[in-house]
Amino acid sequence: MKIFVACLSVGLAALTSGLGQPVSVEVAFDQEQFLVNEELVAKVRITNFSGQTLALGAEEDWLSFTVDGGPGKVVSQRAVIPVKSAFSLESSKIGTRRINIAPYFDLSRPSRYTVTASVRIPQLKITVSSKPKAFNIINGTVLWQQDFGVPGDAQATNSIPEIRKYSLLQATHDRELKLYFRLTDSSGAKTYRVFPIDKLISFSNPEGQLDRFNNLHVLYQTGARSFLYMMINPDGVVIARESHEISNSKPVLRAEKDGRISVTGGVRRYAPTDLPPPPDSISTPDAAQSQP
Repeated sequence: MKIFVACLSVGLAALTSGLGQPVSVEVAFDQEQFLVNEELVAKVRITNFSGQTLALGAEEDWLSFTVDGGPGKVVSQRAVIPVKSAFSLESSKIGTRRINIAPYFDLSRPSRYTVTASVRIPQLKITVSSKPKAFNIINGTVLWQQDFGVPGDAQATNSIPEIRKYSLLQATHDRELKLYFRLTDSSGAKTYRVFPIDKLISFSNPEGQLDRFNNLHVLYQTGARSFLYMMINPDGVVIARESHEISNSKPVLRAEKDGRISVTGGVRRYAPTDLPPPPDSISTPDAAQSQP
C-alpha cells in the first residue's frame, strides 16, 4: 500500500509541476496510420486534479484542435467541429471525449501530421493544451476497383445514374497488412466511406464481384484455411459478414442465374462477428468456450 501511495504522489507531483496546471489534456489514437479520408477518431483525455468538480462542454468552443502538417504548416480547418455536450468531471477523475476530426481538416495530402487539443475551463479561468500527437496519412495500394451506377431520381424518366467506384486497398499498420474498403465517386475526388475490413496475409487474393443490385461481394483468405466474406451496399454499409473454411473444397464466389452472388465450396463457420448475428440456437466459438 505504501508503495502505491508513493508512486501516485510522484505521478501527481510530476504532472502539476511539469504542466503547471491542475488539469492535464492528452490526445491518443487507436492507431498511428490512417488512409486518406478514413475516420480519424481523436481520444481527448482530460485529467482533473483541481480539487473540485469541473463543469465542461457547455460552450461551443470548450474543446478545439490544431493540426500541423510539418514545420510551419498549419492545416486549414474546413468547418467548426461540433463538440458541445455538457458533462461534469470530478476531481481525481479522467474524462474522455472521442471526436472524428477527419471531416473538419484538410488531410488529403499523404504526410505525417500532429494534432494538439485545447480545453477551455471557465471555472478555473484557464485553457489547457495537450502535447502534439503524431499520426500518418497514407494512400494505400489499390488491389481491385470497379465503377458502378447508382439510380438517379426514381420519379424522373431516363434519369442519368450517378457513377461511383468501389476499391479494395492494402496498407501496412503496425507491420501488419490490412485490407481496406473505399467508396468514391467515379473520379475519386469525393469519398463517401473508407474503413478497414481485416488483416491480410501474404497469399491473400481478395476477390470482388457485383450482383444485380450493385452490392459488392468480397471474399478473401485470412488464414491457412479460413476465409472472410462480406457484402457491402452502394452506400458503403456492410450488410453481411460471414466466416468460411476450406473443407473438401475452397470457398469461392459464384454468380447465380438471377444475378445474385453466393459463396460455394468450403464450409460456413458461425462467429460472434457475423452479420446478421447467428441464430441463438447456433453455438459460436466464443459461446462454446463460455459453457461449463
